Amino acid sequence: MSGDQHYYFGSGDHVTMHGGSGNVGIDKRVTPAQELPPAVQEALGELLTLIAELRAQVPPVSAEALDDSLPALRAEADVPPRERHRALLAVAGIASTIGALGAPIVEAVNKVLSLLGAK
Repeated sequence: MSGDQHYYFGSGDHVTMHGGSGNVGIDKRVTPAQELPPAVQEALGELLTLIAELRAQVPPVSAEALDDSLPALRAEADVPPRERHRALLAVAGIASTIGALGAPIVEAVNKVLSLLGAK
């Protein structure tokens, strides 16, 4: 391919190639989500059950914050580890504000963090 070539793909990618030969363009390989170990999947399932029970016992704004964290805490979620970690800390923070009722959730969060090697 010689000369400058400009490609625009609708509302997505814009590619400019300056000369050369054998240009490939954009490589958009999609890698499958890495499956979590069974122990982590089980711990997340237990945590989600506890969160569902806790949700009814916290103020609406806290319940909404719990809801915001749920997608990152599902075992099948393809989220960066950082996002899952942030969601775990948010849930633990809410649980710790309600005293003894939140203690099992804080323990469950700590278990997941430990299994993920983050603690």
